[in-house]
Amino acid sequence: MPSINAYHDSTKLRFREPFGALRCGESAVLRLFVWGDGAEEARAVLRIWSGGERFTEGASRFELGAKVFEFNVTAPDAPGMIWYNFRVVCGGKLYYVGAADAELRSGASEFTEELPHDFRITVYDKDFTAPGAFAGRIAYQIFPDRFARGEYPGLAAGIAHHRALGRRVTEKAWDEEVDFLPRDREKYYSPQDYYMGNFQGIIDRIPYLKSLGVEVLYLNPVFESAYNHRYSISDYMKIDPLLGTEEDFSRMAAALRENGIALILDGVFSHTGNDSIYFDRYGNYGGGAYSDPASPYREWFDFSPRYRHGFRCWWDFESLPEVEELTPSYMEFVGNVLEKWVRLGARGWRLDVADELPDEFIKYLRKRLKAIDPEALLIGEVWEDAVLKRDCFGKRRDYVNGTELDGVMDYPFRDAVMDHLLGRISSERLGALLTAQLEGYPKPFMRSQLGLIGSHDTERALSVLSGGPVKSGLPREKQAVWKPESAAAERGKKRLKLAACLQFAMPFMPCIYYGDEAGLTGLADPFSRRPYPWGHEDAELLAFFRRLAGVRSERPEFRLGDTSFICPGPDLFAVERAHGDLVSVVIVNRSEMEAAFPLRSRFRMGEGESRPLPRGLILRDAFTGERFLCGGELEVPAGAFGFRVLVSEPR
Repeated sequence: MPSINAYHDSTKLRFREPFGALRCGESAVLRLFVWGDGAEEARAVLRIWSGGERFTEGASRFELGAKVFEFNVTAPDAPGMIWYNFRVVCGGKLYYVGAADAELRSGASEFTEELPHDFRITVYDKDFTAPGAFAGRIAYQIFPDRFARGEYPGLAAGIAHHRALGRRVTEKAWDEEVDFLPRDREKYYSPQDYYMGNFQGIIDRIPYLKSLGVEVLYLNPVFESAYNHRYSISDYMKIDPLLGTEEDFSRMAAALRENGIALILDGVFSHTGNDSIYFDRYGNYGGGAYSDPASPYREWFDFSPRYRHGFRCWWDFESLPEVEELTPSYMEFVGNVLEKWVRLGARGWRLDVADELPDEFIKYLRKRLKAIDPEALLIGEVWEDAVLKRDCFGKRRDYVNGTELDGVMDYPFRDAVMDHLLGRISSERLGALLTAQLEGYPKPFMRSQLGLIGSHDTERALSVLSGGPVKSGLPREKQAVWKPESAAAERGKKRLKLAACLQFAMPFMPCIYYGDEAGLTGLADPFSRRPYPWGHEDAELLAFFRRLAGVRSERPEFRLGDTSFICPGPDLFAVERAHGDLVSVVIVNRSEMEAAFPLRSRFRMGEGESRPLPRGLILRDAFTGERFLCGGELEVPAGAFGFRVLVSEPR
């Protein structure tokens, strides 16, 4: 290697300004620092690829012994990606500067003689904005059968309706264990056990939701289905009669709206149920695609002897026939589904398995939804980085471009936080992962995500943080009785508080999965879908969540402010939020040892990485009331598995 070196960091304002994604037509400045013997003679160019390759020369100057090359970049007029690296020529040799992190394509650079990994810049639609009723608000997710049971005169008729169609409806007492094994003469477990949670139960518990600061309610599917999870939909235009009526739905939506809570529904549009109006495998409805070649729904499905069941199924589940989403009649139908339920009170939709829906289909749904309500929300179930996600043909998905989704379910956040709190990754790596997301996601998209630490598709957060095995680690019989030892459970509870602190400090919509705040446990589905433990809540956890939600609701910086991370050591991590004169710093210590957390600018990364805390600023602990005066080498004590939620006081 030569006696020179060169450096760039995509997350530092000194090297790239502004931070993060660009709107179409916006400009950014990229800087490359070169130093060492021969740096004066070095030349550098910027390589940019955004559908085509071009090279740009930049102006240079000297700063503190380094030759600084500065390049101006303008985002194209169409959304997409900019990929870039630098080429440095010195002493007749060509060198490269690219991303050291091959996974994230973010952060620090490497100086190499080989072709490097490119850095990335997301370019999004200039008119893309975050729906105001959702962005940064506190959300709550409910699995409708398992949250709360209210008085419902139509329940007996609802049960009779399903049984008349040949469906087994097993009524459960609220404190009974969920079914998890096949019943007599069944080959597979059939989720037809019901606790009879319903819309009236949700209405009755609105004061409870308000006590948690909830402003957004996300419901798992509510439409008629043969199963309790309702992801095998029988009729998109009809409420499942075990939950209530269409009038009950409208009444619930109105009650939520009157209490400042926006309702999101679950849209399952990649497949239907085989026991449905549309497919009708069992002849319960008449005119379905399975037995009637002349059915108006026939073109929605792919029938062929090459499939094991004679038709294409979602992940080969016979109960879930896949649809051809781009069939014009199906697209029109789904648009009508969105419109009906929005007009009856829904404010947004979550698209199930969005990564299995074509881009054209999602764009169409967005257009239909926004035509009804421009401030409606459309989010997708995407488990990976939504910027870099590609389809099976290698084409990058358009989720974040501002032409499809408003946000996604933030599973990468969950994974990163769990890995950190369980000791799998350091504070620095957690900071790199979260900063890469801040950098890659457009700000409106970031604010519109559902930020979660648990959902109906994951093991319960408390179980994971207590050392519980992944869902493939135990058979269901053992999952049903698994419990952590008392010491592990206590650690898990402390870690859950740390996870929630990080969750509520982020700029997205922090989303509580029903019962996590009350200490509900469980491993994989169906154990992660147990009923809410009314009357048996963990009072300490519940009080903690209420206080945490109260702080977030009271402080505008959590919803509107810039975000930066502080990583002073492998066990210590903090999220700093700033908006005008308002500052909050949320600190977590994952270690079993007490520590002192230094609040110094050099540890920062993210949107506000170069901004030190002002001298004389007073930070108050929102839980203990302790006050800390900023200035010099301020260190804040953090206990074992400890946290601090520090908020600025007026100066």
